[in-house]
Amino acid sequence: MSVVKYADQRVAVLIDAQNLYHSAKNLYRARVNFKNVLEEAVAGRVLIRAVAYVITTESGEERAFFEALEKNGIEAKTKNLQVFAGGAKKADWDVGMAIDAIKLAAKIDALVIVSGDGDFVPLVEYIRATYGVQVEVAAFGRSTSARLKEAADDFIDLDDNPKKFLMRGTSVRGRRGTDTKTNGSSDALENGFESNPKKDDMLE
Repeated sequence: MSVVKYADQRVAVLIDAQNLYHSAKNLYRARVNFKNVLEEAVAGRVLIRAVAYVITTESGEERAFFEALEKNGIEAKTKNLQVFAGGAKKADWDVGMAIDAIKLAAKIDALVIVSGDGDFVPLVEYIRATYGVQVEVAAFGRSTSARLKEAADDFIDLDDNPKKFLMRGTSVRGRRGTDTKTNGSSDALENGFESNPKKDDMLE
């Protein structure tokens, strides 16, 4: 599945940072190179807006991560981690990402959703049908919803070149079980995630 991508296309990139981080950790035991992911998503087109959706914690350790994102041209949108009586936790950006996507749809030619979460299928279908916008998905294929891949106009599989999309200096367990080193820098990109729950552990 592929589409023609024109240099003058106006593109918005919305990044589900939690989803991407945990996919990279579970599949490769490595961290994400968000700069290279953004470049792949934009594909030489006109970037209108790039936003990463992140959960904040009381410790504030994720500040360095936010600064690293902004240095690479990615706006960080934050939401506090909610901890309920009994220890239950909730941290979910799905609705916020969907609202932003709809707000941007009339101003862009292509939307790239960086997430493998199948909950975005209705959003992809709505944006395509209502606005005629080209909707693309970028994520690690092995942890991406099959329905999400099918719903999008194009799927960018980060598993095709993990060295490009993971951080240098982190151990990567390849598809055949070999360890390799990856490209990237800054331990700051890991902050703001480890103390947060995986989405599977969150309340919906």
